[in-house]
Amino acid sequence: MEKLYLCFCSSQREYYVKIINNQTVTKMKNTLLQRFSKYISYATTADPESETYPSTQALLDFADVMVEELKNIGMQNVTKDQHGYVTALLPSNTTEKQPVIGFMAHLDTAPDMPGIAAPVIIPNYDGGTIVLDKESNTVLSPEEFPELLDYKGLTILTTDGKTLLGADDKAGVAEIVCAMEYLIQHPEIKHGDIKVAFSHDEEVGNGVKFFDVEAFGCDFAYTMDGGAIGELEFENFNAAGATIHIQGKNIHPGYAKNKMVNSQLIAMELNTLLPAAQRPEHTQDYEGFFLLTRIDGTVEETKMSYIIRNHDRALFESQKKFMQDIVNFLNIKYNNCVTCEIKDQYYNMREKVEPVYYVVERAVKAMKEADVEPVIVPIRGGTDGANLSFRNLPCPNIFAGGHNFHGKYEYVPLESMVKATEVIINIAKC
Repeated sequence: MEKLYLCFCSSQREYYVKIINNQTVTKMKNTLLQRFSKYISYATTADPESETYPSTQALLDFADVMVEELKNIGMQNVTKDQHGYVTALLPSNTTEKQPVIGFMAHLDTAPDMPGIAAPVIIPNYDGGTIVLDKESNTVLSPEEFPELLDYKGLTILTTDGKTLLGADDKAGVAEIVCAMEYLIQHPEIKHGDIKVAFSHDEEVGNGVKFFDVEAFGCDFAYTMDGGAIGELEFENFNAAGATIHIQGKNIHPGYAKNKMVNSQLIAMELNTLLPAAQRPEHTQDYEGFFLLTRIDGTVEETKMSYIIRNHDRALFESQKKFMQDIVNFLNIKYNNCVTCEIKDQYYNMREKVEPVYYVVERAVKAMKEADVEPVIVPIRGGTDGANLSFRNLPCPNIFAGGHNFHGKYEYVPLESMVKATEVIINIAKC
């Protein structure tokens, strides 16, 4: 058994777990790298067009892999339900009453790009430009991504410049599995019941659509789905999606006067009526936005897809109304040729987490014990935890360590993954 530094505080009845020797850190790095490399070798891209859950057979197959993985490390009650959710239990090893804590991550990767077969490993990063793909001259440069310099001297895992990496969220999956294995191997670290859950299709908004919160049976949980080391999030966007259909009228251009209605031009007009300052490329922090995510059109017919985001619920409602007002205006102008369907997707978890703020404080304490400075920031996006929080499972989001998710510039420092694993252990312990 590896040596641990255990500091017992009788007044608070807590063990402070410090991983202090190089042998322990090295072993954890190797284990995380091995697991992460294995997990990203499975193609688990979510399919936004699918009508099944999970959206692909590959996700169900990968769920089977994770069932065996959890059984092999010694987890109990490992199951895959009819929807493909994988859950497991690490039973309490203390007689003291403790809350039941959950840790969650998603198995799917974003549909923006295909996944990678193996990470490119950059040991002892020197602070310079990393060439991802020579052929296309795709590089990861600190000039464009200055946060790279924070990881000088560390081991960075990158893409091959043609795919995404999959750290979102297979880094989180690997960290949870490694933390559970570590707790099993170190029974001197006392903890209550710990639950683990892996979901699907988070990247297409369906991550916990069928998840049985009551059966999971946790008092609170954490998603390991955040970005850079130290990130801790309990606020996220209120989110909606808008689907717009414009019916034009295609007439031979030689005879089109006073007859043709070009749906593409109406689509362009609609987009220009939205405030340009409220686009993602012009917003930050708590500022909301409209994003045109897709447009397909001809003279005869055009379809548009938008996402609408804002942390403030009242401003969110105003944005949706503004979108509908634009559609109403264009229908007056162009004889009712535009239809718009707006559907809410998730809401800001802050209103559900703030009343039980101790779940955030527990994570803050766990980070500080791991020598990680907490950075509490609002998520400019959403996680499974948002929907779970509105289903009476408070669920803040903790860093998994990655950067530049959903694209070929994605990377994750291996040492950040080690720290995320240590944070899980610290949260879990009594």
